[in-house]
Amino acid sequence: MADEVLTEVRGKVMVITLNRPDAMNAVNRDLAEQLAAAMDELDANPELSVGVLTGNGRGFCAGMDLKDFAKGSFPSVPGRGFGGITEQPPKKPVVAAVEGFALAGGLELALTCDLIVSSEGAKFGIPEAGVGLFAGAGGLLRLPRVLPYAVAMRMALTARPITAEQAMEHGMIAEITPKGEALDKAIELAEAIAKNAPLALIASKALIREMQGRTEEEFWAYQAEHYFDMVFKSEDGIEGATAFAEKREPNWQAK
Repeated sequence: MADEVLTEVRGKVMVITLNRPDAMNAVNRDLAEQLAAAMDELDANPELSVGVLTGNGRGFCAGMDLKDFAKGSFPSVPGRGFGGITEQPPKKPVVAAVEGFALAGGLELALTCDLIVSSEGAKFGIPEAGVGLFAGAGGLLRLPRVLPYAVAMRMALTARPITAEQAMEHGMIAEITPKGEALDKAIELAEAIAKNAPLALIASKALIREMQGRTEEEFWAYQAEHYFDMVFKSEDGIEGATAFAEKREPNWQAK
């Protein structure tokens, strides 16, 4: 099996690269399985706190490999969804670094991440309706959460993309960089995240993502049941307070 996903560890950050540049990183079954394995490693490795997802070549990802799809192959991993990530993202934070374009399933991969860094002029779109499909890997769920209703609906129905600048204006992406610099900025952002307590990062990500649209009563109950004791009674919780009082850097243990 070819290395269709590459990984590199930089301190507490894992850089995960979609590696089908000749196919614009279109997602086939092998890439989906390898991406799922990389995300499993990110979550399982206690030395890692954050992932960065990027694409090799001139763009982030053009979506599903339609040639494979036409032959009856669908790049989904059981329990993980399209691309091995869209239905079950990792527990740890992931930053997407987008150059050139994130289209169709490629945008859905980026939206599965927790923050998006994009180079200027990059295109974001869900053109599936133009080829007889719809954005079935979470785009129709996640786009209306990060864009105004009318913008998300227009993208879905016209199949026309928006630019990074438009996405930034509406709050979909976190940073815009000059072309060629999205990965460096994403790593910089990931390193800033990785300075913080691992359990606190997992809890913060889960509470923001899972509680969208829930009532306050549901929020408090979910937080108390799943994350309050995990963080506030953790060794890292004591270490953080102690390090603050002693004016030193904390030594996180993820426990």
